[in-house]
Amino acid sequence: MNCEACDLKELELEHFQIREVLRCILHTIVFHRALGLVRPKDIDLELFEITYVQCGDAEVERKINEKIDQFISWVEKHPNKKSQICLSFFEVKNKQASWFTNKIERRYWEYWYINLNVAQHPKAHSSKSHHSKAVVDPGESASEDRSLRRAALEASLREVLFQIIKFVNEKKDHIPSIPVAEGVSFPYEITIPSSSDSAFGMEMFKRMLQSGHPTMLS
Repeated sequence: MNCEACDLKELELEHFQIREVLRCILHTIVFHRALGLVRPKDIDLELFEITYVQCGDAEVERKINEKIDQFISWVEKHPNKKSQICLSFFEVKNKQASWFTNKIERRYWEYWYINLNVAQHPKAHSSKSHHSKAVVDPGESASEDRSLRRAALEASLREVLFQIIKFVNEKKDHIPSIPVAEGVSFPYEITIPSSSDSAFGMEMFKRMLQSGHPTMLS
């Protein structure tokens, strides 16, 4: 089965922005892989002038919030470190049972790689120029820097959302038939970095072996 992958633009953000940014990206992807059994719900971001759409499903909401909580805990233990979250879609196939195999097999057909760089920016300090007696207001300087970073992140987040829309509009041939199962979207899972980066990498590698080498679109 053909497998596709989308490597999303890296976003540089601060700790307090993680939850809203991830909710926006993850819900947008899941919504575009919905099966039609959804009640679309517009969500306005509090930190940015951006609106995205959710499926309006309590289970999707719970699953995404749970994974974001886990990721935030990981970030707090690994500060100033780039990270990647993988949202993968799969179909469930029944295999012929034997003594050594399970009856159920997951066949991954799509990967979304969300790349984040959670930065800790130093606080501004008052400074006096050797050529001027003017003193820079640290509060004003810090506020201006944060506004510039927020505007840059908002622009980058818009790019990511357009990247998602472009991907779902162009890549359709690999999508499997609609599963006969409960749920508002195709089966999916969200993988976050573990305490060991090598363990996360090996998990991704094993999935690729199961589904075949994916075509990358960035």
